[in-house]
Amino acid sequence: MRIPYILFTSSGLEKIKKEKEELLLRRPTAVENLRIAREMGDLSENGAYKAARAELSSLDSRLRHLNYLLCVGRVQTAPIVKGRIGIGSKVKLSDGKKEMEYEIVGSFESDPSQGRISHISPLGKSLMGKGQGENVTMQTPDSVVNYKVLQIL
Repeated sequence: MRIPYILFTSSGLEKIKKEKEELLLRRPTAVENLRIAREMGDLSENGAYKAARAELSSLDSRLRHLNYLLCVGRVQTAPIVKGRIGIGSKVKLSDGKKEMEYEIVGSFESDPSQGRISHISPLGKSLMGKGQGENVTMQTPDSVVNYKVLQIL
């Protein structure tokens, strides 16, 4: 079975590496807290033990997830075709009423509130491969929305 790649921008992959390093620095403290709590006695009624075990479990779970992302993650540094929208592209759009700017990123680093949309989101999917001046049509649950690509930044 072949595992598909997960696409990232270079900054998105760096954030994952940084988070992993931070968690690895916190892990020894969590292990020590668990050891101390275990020495307190009766584990069935030991709240400190349960809290320390939950913290270590959470850290380990997140580290496993980050390791998986690092194993299957690939950086796409530039659009595949120059002058076309791809992962890493920043675009300025207009819907006829207002202008907006978005950066097209991998699905694990999207944050629409920060103007970062995934390449597999409905709008991101519609924008992929488009060029400056082209019109983009996106189907929403209520209607069809038309955008014009004003600029690829």
